[in-house]
Amino acid sequence: MENELPDIYCPFPQRTNPYVAHVRGHLDTWTRNTGLVHRDSARERFEQADFGAFVGMVYPTADSDNLDLVADWFVWLFLVDDQLDDGHLGRSPDRVRDVVAQMQAVVDGTRTGVLENEELPAAVVALIDLWHRTTPTTAVHWRRRFAWHLMTYLTTATTWEAGNRAADIVPSEALYIEKRRHTGAIHVCMDLIEIVAGIEAPQSIHNDPRFITALEASCNVVCWANDVYSYEKEQVLGEIHNLVHLVRHHRGYGKQQALEHVCAEIATETERFLTAEAELLAAYPQLARMLEPYLDGMRSWMRGNLDWSRQTPRYNPADVSQYKEPEQYLEARVLGVAQD
Repeated sequence: MENELPDIYCPFPQRTNPYVAHVRGHLDTWTRNTGLVHRDSARERFEQADFGAFVGMVYPTADSDNLDLVADWFVWLFLVDDQLDDGHLGRSPDRVRDVVAQMQAVVDGTRTGVLENEELPAAVVALIDLWHRTTPTTAVHWRRRFAWHLMTYLTTATTWEAGNRAADIVPSEALYIEKRRHTGAIHVCMDLIEIVAGIEAPQSIHNDPRFITALEASCNVVCWANDVYSYEKEQVLGEIHNLVHLVRHHRGYGKQQALEHVCAEIATETERFLTAEAELLAAYPQLARMLEPYLDGMRSWMRGNLDWSRQTPRYNPADVSQYKEPEQYLEARVLGVAQD
């Protein structure tokens, strides 16, 4: 079944970070300390996914401290996402509203710590730690954009996606593509390139149409490649929020034709990125020292996501049965809301 996946065009070199072994140990400690991964079944699945390898592939130039930080963000996003995608909470917008409000309070600065004897969801405890470690030295405009991307991810996943599931709504391809960049939290991850690279892109660059095109195209490549590799898993779970599924639904394509269509669209987006990248560097030669590592970070994301998706057991089509009982690996303490 795995051989049925078409090749995905990616002209960027394969790389990895030298601190992967270190970050694996760090993640083990951090997820235990924050309570994000507690039960043995959840720990086993977490270790199999090998998020340390993933973060090393998509941020190959990060130093050890920054790799730890972005790895923690990764794990937080993945574990929250699993709660919302794989379990019953992803069909119950009302049940996660309170925990999203608690996260908003952390991002707004109205909650800065944990009170003595206070019982908080593990994801909120972990977010407090992440926010303290990420934002103190960042520019106001970066922090504002990062906060918006983070909260838009959470609200889109908990209201739009969950609402669609609850009401049996199948979104159009165009609307899904727009929302997918938020539900995949890829903007959050792209924002972290500035932290890892030690750069600060002025607001004028973020507003430049060529930069917007490069960022949008690279985000699409990452999200759609994820849809290709997670398609089998998501079919088992009855998940409709997948581009391959929507292409089949709206166009009447067979499975292989839909996969080939999405892979062709990924190639088109990759070329769109390359064109925008060249135009951007030509337009701002004086900003090359800031733009080159930023664009390199986008390339690393497109390549690293592909390499990890090919190797992780998380998307192994031969083992999709592991997703038929998500309660075996989902932790109620992550969001503080029971799944059943």
